[in-house]
Amino acid sequence: MIDDLIRKIEKAVEASENWPEKGWPVTFGPRNIEVPDLKAAEALPREAVYRQEALNYWRQVRLTGGDTAAAGRKALEALRTGRLQAAADALYLCQYLEKPFEGHARTWIPLYEEFREFCIANN
Repeated sequence: MIDDLIRKIEKAVEASENWPEKGWPVTFGPRNIEVPDLKAAEALPREAVYRQEALNYWRQVRLTGGDTAAAGRKALEALRTGRLQAAADALYLCQYLEKPFEGHARTWIPLYEEFREFCIANN
């Protein structure tokens, strides 16, 4: 079971690092223009009223993805060395950081819940 969790966390780390490139549907401006990723935000015309809003959003996604990936790596290291509390703390941070994007990212919150269930079942 721990090996399954490790594999899932490795995938989640990779997914987090790619959030701004893979993106998800999100709209900006009074006309609800969809800007699905960082590349699309950067390609918006400079005169677009919502350009800065879209850029800020996707840059924040990039920063948050990097932070969750770093915490995910800490969770991996902790699991591999048998430190379950350290892994729990790191995974908690991952799901906490993901919350502003949870409707879209869907990466860490389900994984944290699965880890908690694993800990309860093995205690």
